[in-house]
Amino acid sequence: MKSILKPAILALAMLAGLPSCEVERLPETSVSDETYWRTESDLKTAANYLYTFLPGFGTIDGVNNYGNEDVWSDDAVGLATNNISDGSRLAPATANEYNSPYRLIRAANNIVEKAPRASAATAASIIERYTAEARFFRAWGYFSLVQRYGDVPLILKILDDTSTELQAPAAPRAQVIDQIYQDLDFAAQKLPTPTVLGTADYGRISNTAALAFKARVALFEGTRSKYHNYGEPTKHLKLAVDAAKAVMDSKQHDLFTGSYFDLFQMAGEGRQNRENIIVRQYGVSTADRVSTQNFFRGTLENGNMNPTKSLVDSYLMKDGLPITKSPLYTAPTKSTDVFKDRDTRLTDTYFKAGDAWIGTKLVYDVAPLVFNKTGFTFRKYSNLDDWVTSASLIDRVLLRYAEVLLTYAEATYELNGTISDADLDLTVNRLRARGSVAKLSNAFATANGLTVRDEIRRERRVELAEEGFRYWDLIRWKTAEIELPKPVLGNYFFKAEYGTSTAVNLTSDNIILVQAANFRKFDPAKDYLWPLPINEIALNPALKQNPGW
Repeated sequence: MKSILKPAILALAMLAGLPSCEVERLPETSVSDETYWRTESDLKTAANYLYTFLPGFGTIDGVNNYGNEDVWSDDAVGLATNNISDGSRLAPATANEYNSPYRLIRAANNIVEKAPRASAATAASIIERYTAEARFFRAWGYFSLVQRYGDVPLILKILDDTSTELQAPAAPRAQVIDQIYQDLDFAAQKLPTPTVLGTADYGRISNTAALAFKARVALFEGTRSKYHNYGEPTKHLKLAVDAAKAVMDSKQHDLFTGSYFDLFQMAGEGRQNRENIIVRQYGVSTADRVSTQNFFRGTLENGNMNPTKSLVDSYLMKDGLPITKSPLYTAPTKSTDVFKDRDTRLTDTYFKAGDAWIGTKLVYDVAPLVFNKTGFTFRKYSNLDDWVTSASLIDRVLLRYAEVLLTYAEATYELNGTISDADLDLTVNRLRARGSVAKLSNAFATANGLTVRDEIRRERRVELAEEGFRYWDLIRWKTAEIELPKPVLGNYFFKAEYGTSTAVNLTSDNIILVQAANFRKFDPAKDYLWPLPINEIALNPALKQNPGW
């Protein structure tokens, strides 16, 4: 049975706070802050609120429009073009992506500051545990901000109307990143292991979650600083290697033993799936719908996130070679040919003829181009029963052990300029094995004109497809300026299957053209950072807009 975190609404009112540069006051009917913070139950209830900020489907950091972030990249496209991926956005007046993390940070600061008030009957270890959860979430909030904006205000205490910090300039990104590391180190030391959390507390943040997230942060900053030529890349890459290895050595996690498709179904839920490290939980059962999601029907089936040819082409043939090099590859003449002799994760991630589909058409045959404009349809988290009820209980996986393995492999290579075959076997080749793909070795790469770095990056793209990583990978590798201005292409146009009822633009090679290159741009002088909301700069003139915006 799924364990679910149930935040207390009464506590939410008390913990609501500073979104950025303005103070929200508590209603007079709220629980008195002076009478709270006494028991373990008080601390746990306060900490439960933090979990509502874990991104679900269709929310950004607990607010909106997250879960479709792949359309920012070259991996997916929606029904309409996206102003991030095509370079047409303008600086916004307000942005939930900015305000929501600061609400999370304030709630976390509130716990860090007030948890020590707990009565003498509350053990110090209990106070430290929930303080550690709060510091983990503070790190989560700040990483979301640094990824987007770079330098941001660093606030580590509760503010009021008179606080000078409300008019302070942004802290350098290096200072913010170091604070993230400090918070995650504290969390890794004070939080329970997944084994100790067990089934009863499945879904709460563990010590390995803190380490795995530290590895993610350090890989991002290490590679970003390396390829954007600033900061201390070696420092961050070493931290990424060490944190990932600590998770691996803990033996608390392993790859899911079921199918790759089931990893994103109810079969992959709960403590029995040791691959999951951080998840956004949904309801316990159809009779206990604490919260539900409608990602399949509202996003995948409706065409709000369609995979591109660029992503599909990145999947290897079973011999371990890309389609441009493998003798196994032949140009498809029908839609199912795309999956022939390929990495089996391709069939687990994209619909093909014969798969269970939707309530009004039980079996999938070919993508309806009026919605799925690329001729491909993502399959992760799809479930026929959930389509019918429009109320899925499948958790969103936010961090899993496969990512840790990929982080270790990439950080090792980026740090040393090489990676041993033994380390490839510990990481990349374990993932290739579940796709029934031949192993990668240094000799194999050399013999076939491949580079190990590119193959590690390819493996990351394939393994984590449809999970929101690709845009940020392009940002940190400084390749967004190369990849995003390319045309958005789809499948081959199989006329006998797709029909002619929907107008489709095609290339000279009979490939679906969704968006031409001349409608896409990426300005490397400004687009590697997001624009600060204009209203935030008006509220605090010490904040400076990012270059070019």
